[in-house]
Amino acid sequence: MRIFLTGATGFIGSALVPELIKAGHQVVGVTRSDAGAEALAAAGAEVHRGTLEDPKSLRDGAAKAEAVIHTAFDHDFSRFVENCEKDKRVIAALGAALAGSDRPLVITSGVGMGSPGHGQLASEDVFNTSHPNPRIASELAGNALLEAGINVSVVRLPQVHNPVKQGLISPLIEIAREKGVSAYVGEGRNRFSAGHLLDAARLYRLAVEKRQPGARYHAVGEEGVEVRAIAEALGRGLKLPVVSIAPEKAAEHFGWMAMFAPMDLPASSALTQARLGWHPTGPTLIADLDAMRYAD
Repeated sequence: MRIFLTGATGFIGSALVPELIKAGHQVVGVTRSDAGAEALAAAGAEVHRGTLEDPKSLRDGAAKAEAVIHTAFDHDFSRFVENCEKDKRVIAALGAALAGSDRPLVITSGVGMGSPGHGQLASEDVFNTSHPNPRIASELAGNALLEAGINVSVVRLPQVHNPVKQGLISPLIEIAREKGVSAYVGEGRNRFSAGHLLDAARLYRLAVEKRQPGARYHAVGEEGVEVRAIAEALGRGLKLPVVSIAPEKAAEHFGWMAMFAPMDLPASSALTQARLGWHPTGPTLIADLDAMRYAD
């Protein structure tokens, strides 16, 4: 298939491009920069210039594709709500380009949207429309397209990791460097689900090939890693003491990350594995944290 890929030079997109090409697909990757264009061309992808701030630029590219995968997201968490609304507009534009056809659109969300409530295991067959995370805007946009007859499916992400980046844990590393301690909230028994980058890339490929309208998939390799264990791994790598932060002090210590640091976000991928034959094989989150080059 000729696949239009947003976020093609990002963390997930840069792993997805070779995954798709190796499987025989033609990739048209979105970038806003000359450096991104050079990287895409070197990887064997066609280049499309576009930005999240200009949904029409993305709609024009999607209109010429046989399938669309949307992995791009503005990760400026100081403007998280605004960026979630921006993602909603982009999803609507991509879907409009596919109207009147069964061409698949795979969008991205978070596993939290599949949790019935705080600390409850998230699953693929649950969509918690009252979830407080603003990222729910992405799945609401996808649902609107589905109701309009667009072939939309969702890949929900946990903390996606390799030895370089680890989702929300990457900003925790910067906070630890700044504060001089690696911290967790309370007892640190809350959990983050996790999945390796290459496993996530493979899942996106399988999802777009499956072409199942309304499907939701979880890129989860580990259902729940305790945040205290994560903080201890960061302490080892950064050679910093590991401390507990009282819940009432979380905002002072973690800043914008205070909304995420105490969250309990376990998630299952049992249905994803059964429905797609996808089985995660990558290293664990703690193994990747221990393999990091913290001096870099």
